[in-house]
Amino acid sequence: MRGRNGEVADRLLYNMADVTTADQASPPVKSGTITLARHGEPALSRKVRLNAPEYGDWWALYEVGGLKEGQTPPDSLIQIARDADVLIASTRRRAIETAQAVTGGRAFATDPTFIEAPLPPPPWPLWLKMSPKRLGFFARFWWWFFNNHGGQETRAEAEVRAGKAADLLVELSDQGQDVLVVAHGFFNWMIADALKQRGLAKLVDEGHAYWSIKRFRRA
Repeated sequence: MRGRNGEVADRLLYNMADVTTADQASPPVKSGTITLARHGEPALSRKVRLNAPEYGDWWALYEVGGLKEGQTPPDSLIQIARDADVLIASTRRRAIETAQAVTGGRAFATDPTFIEAPLPPPPWPLWLKMSPKRLGFFARFWWWFFNNHGGQETRAEAEVRAGKAADLLVELSDQGQDVLVVAHGFFNWMIADALKQRGLAKLVDEGHAYWSIKRFRRA
């Protein structure tokens, strides 16, 4: 039979083996950053007054249009793109042209997961007209709170999509990669909310202006 001294020796050897294994294990990977950038200013003019159906037509043109000429991306965003390990753009033209402007010729992926949430016009009378900016606000309000989707993606469906986008970005950043996504104002906000729900900390928030960013890292 083994005595007490033998049991103590076995315990010491077991602990030493644990220490040796820990010393040989790879160090944990530091989480990368996730940057959500809004596209630059689109070319389509907002200096018009529209009723609700006309706004629907205007938004359809906005969705397929590109950027207004003569814009210069912020140096800070160009630097973020230069340092990023992964570059992703929405499949909308305005996002692709923005990514081209900031990446300096580097290749980037495009993914429809990151397109803007829809903006179906609110059910208003034809005589009521206002600017696209104001109509866009009310269209978003009706879509968000009153489920006015006009057969397009609903708020619930967009929230699921934002969650999938957040999961993809978290998976990439947890591998230690810095990720830049060039996409859209409101859907970026939805992704940002999903990232916070997953425990990531917000490092930077520049609001919703063109070329603005939101940046996150696992806390």
